[in-house]
Parts: sequence; structure tokens; C-alpha cells
Amino acid sequence: MKVFKFGGASVNSVERIQNVAHILKHWEKEKIVVIISAMGKTTNALEKVVDAFFAGQKEEALGLFEQVKQQHLTTAKYLLVTHYLACEAQLKDFFTEVEWLLHDKPVREYDYYYDQVVCAGELFSTAIVSAYLNEAGIKNKWLDVRDIFRTDDDFRDAEIDWEYTSSKVHSSIVPLFAETNILLTQGFIGATDENESTTLGREGSDYTAAVFANMLDAESQTIWKDVESVMNADPKQFPEAVAIHELNYNEVIEMAYYGAQVIHPKTIKPLQNKGIPLIVKCFLDASLPGTIIHNKPVHHLPPIIVLKEKQVLIEMSSRDFSFVGEHHVGHLYNLFEKLHIKPNLTQNGAISFLCVLDDRADKIEKLALEASVFLDVQVKKDLSLLTVRHYTKEVFEKLTEGKTVLLRQQTPETIQLLLQ
Repeated sequence: MKVFKFGGASVNSVERIQNVAHILKHWEKEKIVVIISAMGKTTNALEKVVDAFFAGQKEEALGLFEQVKQQHLTTAKYLLVTHYLACEAQLKDFFTEVEWLLHDKPVREYDYYYDQVVCAGELFSTAIVSAYLNEAGIKNKWLDVRDIFRTDDDFRDAEIDWEYTSSKVHSSIVPLFAETNILLTQGFIGATDENESTTLGREGSDYTAAVFANMLDAESQTIWKDVESVMNADPKQFPEAVAIHELNYNEVIEMAYYGAQVIHPKTIKPLQNKGIPLIVKCFLDASLPGTIIHNKPVHHLPPIIVLKEKQVLIEMSSRDFSFVGEHHVGHLYNLFEKLHIKPNLTQNGAISFLCVLDDRADKIEKLALEASVFLDVQVKKDLSLLTVRHYTKEVFEKLTEGKTVLLRQQTPETIQLLLQ
């Protein structure tokens, strides 16, 4: 049994959805769980819907959502003939779920509404892809992963209830393989015990696939992407990026920790626990070797570069020039936990504590406000966090040319720089 995950870029057009069918046709005699992400830029579009709704702009939110609806209906019309009406009915049920919420007024926190709306992108895409595969003669069973993945209510970064979810996987998923070889469902989303939709963190579809692979003792997990393999840097940021055809779990965990987008940070551990290899393949050319990730040592890696934009530096200093000691730092980490904040970098000085965070305005504001009760707080935005593993002097000089280095941390393997 295998697990395949297709990202948003692999289903963002009629031609690419047809290509997914072409890939699966090659594997249709094997048992496969297929995870599909939202199409293309759908998640970004739905985020704008949530922003407008939460700002009290109901008509704008409905108008933006109408655009998303029409894009999906148009895609379905181009792809489907005999299965169109059934797919349209399924899509309209999902549309109604969202529109019912958008006609209300926000009375809960932003993150709750984010998850109720944004999760719809995966439901839309999987409904269309499943219908097309069946119409193309590739028999599959569509599943709502919210009926399987039980999570807590930490909206936008939910934790999976492993015991309950594993039980559902074995009672609901395994028997279905007697009916069909291909089971198709969503990545990124789950539901609480009160049937409220949750998301598992951005790029969480990879993690969804890894959870299924772990619980089903899969032979392998394959992530189908629009790049030829794992690269040593994001080719959109660094056109000279080179392919890496073999990596081990530990290296990828380090890459993920520092923010590399190719693999979700939580993806590796469920695979590592059971020794399941992770394969990254190019959906544009399945003949390319891709990258295999396993538990064996890998040597002579090139410098691996991760650049995170839209970073915020928060500098917190004692007001009386006393040391920022265990009491202050402990209090700050309690705030991080309370506000569900995960710093990308921290540094403790004599009278100051620095932390670098993703620019999420709501959380930055809450942290600054609460920390200002006992420390002086300064916030600096529009920064970049550069991480280089296996760095060389030449690479360091090239990447920092013309930049101001605000913060630097270094180990024999890794250097991190906050740049302005």
C-alpha cells in the first residue's frame, strides 16, 4: 500500500488534473491513499474571504467567495460530462456550508473562522478530482477526512488525536480497499469532537499523508510536486538552486525546522518512526528520479538555503537595566505557549531578549501588549531570516552582500542571519 500526495500546483488547471489521472493510471493496480490539496491559489483566495468577513464586510466576503465558486464550477464543467451533475451537487453542499457562516456576524476568534472557510478549498478540489478520475475509468472512493482525523480545537494549528484517528483509519479506511484500490481524500484539515473544521498548519497536506502512511504501515509516501526533486534552495528565490536526489530524515527535519517549504515540519517523524521512505517526484515528468528520503547517512551535501520573508523582530528589555533572567524569560515562554507562538529564532542578552517571528499581526500585537507589562518592547518589521546549512564563506558573502545583518547565530553546521 502506498500514499500519494498531490499539491495545489498539480491540480490548478484542467490539464494538470488530467495529468494526475495519467499518473494514477500507471499505479491503479496498487492500493493507494491519495491526498489532494486545494487547487492553485485557492487557499490564498479563501483567506481574503475570511479577512473581509472578520472585518464586517459581508458583501465583499460573499463576492470574493462567489469568484472561488465559479472558478471551481468552471473547472468541473471543462473536465466532466457524465459525472458533472453529481459533482455540482456535492460542490453546492460545500458552498452552502461556507455561505451559511458568511451570512452571520463574527463572534469568535479569527482563527476559528479561518478554519471553517479555508478548509473548503480541499473539499472542492477533491470532489472534482475524484469525479474526473471515475469518469476517466480510474475507480476511486471519495472520503471526507474530517470524519477520520479527530483533532483538538487549536484552530489553524490543530493537533491530531492519534488514538481516536488510528481507530477510525483501521475501521473506516482499511475495509474500503476491498471495494477499490484508490481512496481519495483531503490534506491539511480535520475536525474536533464537535464537528468543527480545523486545519493542521500551512502546508499540512504533507503531514496528513504521513499520518495515513504511519497508521496504514505504507510501503512509501510520495509527494508529487512541480519541481524535479528536493532542491538546496527555493528555485523561485534562487534560480541557481540545484537538485538533491538523496537525503536522510534528520537532514530534512533540520530543513523543515528552519522553514524549508518543500516538506512540512511535522511530516518526517511519523515516517521515521516506522522507517517509511519519503519520495519527492515531479508530476510534470514522472520519469525524473526525484528525491528519496530515508534513514541512512548522506554525505557531501551542498549548502542548503532557507529564506523566510515577512519576519518580525521583537526586542524586549528590562526597564531598570537589571538582567533579563530566568523569571523574565520563563514568563515570555509562558506567553508564547498561551498565544500559540513559535519563535523562529531567539537570543538572550544581559538586559534584553530578542525573538524573531512570522508576521501574524494579531499574535504580534497580543505578545507586545502582554510583554510590555513587565518589559520595554520594540517591534521591527519587514525583515528576512536567512538560514544556511553546510555553509561556506563564499555562499555567506554572496547571500549577505548589500544587506544589513541585525542578528546572527552560528554552529559548525548552520548559520542564521536576520537581514534588513
